[in-house]
Amino acid sequence: MSCLSDLSRSSEYLSFRSSIPLRKIVVDSDGSKAWRIFDSGPKSVNCPLVCLPPVSGTADIFYKQIMGLTTRGIRVIAAEPPPYWNLKEWCDGFKRLIDYLELDKIHIFGASLGGFIAQKFTESTLNCPRVASLVLCNTFTDTTVFEYNDSSALFWLLPSLVLKRMLMGNFTTEKVDKRMAESIDFMVER
Repeated sequence: MSCLSDLSRSSEYLSFRSSIPLRKIVVDSDGSKAWRIFDSGPKSVNCPLVCLPPVSGTADIFYKQIMGLTTRGIRVIAAEPPPYWNLKEWCDGFKRLIDYLELDKIHIFGASLGGFIAQKFTESTLNCPRVASLVLCNTFTDTTVFEYNDSSALFWLLPSLVLKRMLMGNFTTEKVDKRMAESIDFMVER
């Protein structure tokens, strides 16, 4: 029995991984942080769709969107950020990434945490707008509720296995649609 999820073994995912390379792009001055991106579609498009994953996801979780939209001539970039420890650092790093990619403006699809930081990036670039539109999925607009938990400051000390169990414990154990179950397995694997 394989440890890989059904989606990871699917011909569609394997085709995606074999046809669209994962690029690592360093844009920070210290050279220690690399953005991981999948960039597909016409490179002449200077206002592509940029997909930002949730905290528990990676750039490749958007492979179905990439495969479907690029066949219609739309440029899609799935971007997984390196670790940044505050919003300003993240926004500065993301701006450097879109500058590096020579993009005028971008459309952003953000899921969960990706949606929150997409909103913050849009807000931080109001004086010189870089965002043409936002599509937000399962996101929030305010994170002050997380400031009330004294233990959250210690999360970075926990082993990744413990953090993964904390996050994955929120998924339902009830019977769900087969495609939903496959998606959950794929996210858990990521």
